[in-house]
Amino acid sequence: MARRPAPDTRERIMAVASRLFREYGVRAVGMQQVVDETGLGKSLLYREFASKDDLVAAWLKESDIEWWKMVDTALRKHDGDPAAQLLRLVEMTYESAKSPNFHGCIFYNTSTEFRDSEHPGRRQALVHLQRMRERLGHLAETAKATDPDKLADALMLVIGGLYVNGAALGPEGPVVVSIPTARTLINRYCPTPVGDPH
Repeated sequence: MARRPAPDTRERIMAVASRLFREYGVRAVGMQQVVDETGLGKSLLYREFASKDDLVAAWLKESDIEWWKMVDTALRKHDGDPAAQLLRLVEMTYESAKSPNFHGCIFYNTSTEFRDSEHPGRRQALVHLQRMRERLGHLAETAKATDPDKLADALMLVIGGLYVNGAALGPEGPVVVSIPTARTLINRYCPTPVGDPH
């Protein structure tokens, strides 16, 4: 009789893969390393994920879902104030970028590691990044920005810069100017200004 996986097998694999992918990058991690770190047999791993590409795509999809849950919770505190919600979204990326041992945004990192537009990991990473751009655009439009697309694109550049500089130069690098820069952009385009928190 075939061995049945424990109910938490998939979760164990995903937790280990997430840690390894975040720390070392997707390309540097092999399936054997995931097997070794989970303590599971290779057959159990491949029963859950037919290939490494499937594992990467599943990890990014799950990470995307978790990220947007956090965003929805954070933005709820600013219901009715889309300009403040725009700033809060940038603040969330700032908080990530200045955290200890930050290795960069997993979505930007994965899209860079895999240049093939058909790679499942790249496709899933781009889903997240496109969703981010759409969310910024929607909030900018709701905030009655004079040019919602330009504001969304500018904030997307701030967010991307946050992630890249946070990973390369650490929390004391250019990331410290990201919130004032975002606030200046929002106040330039939106009729209701976003003030300093204090």
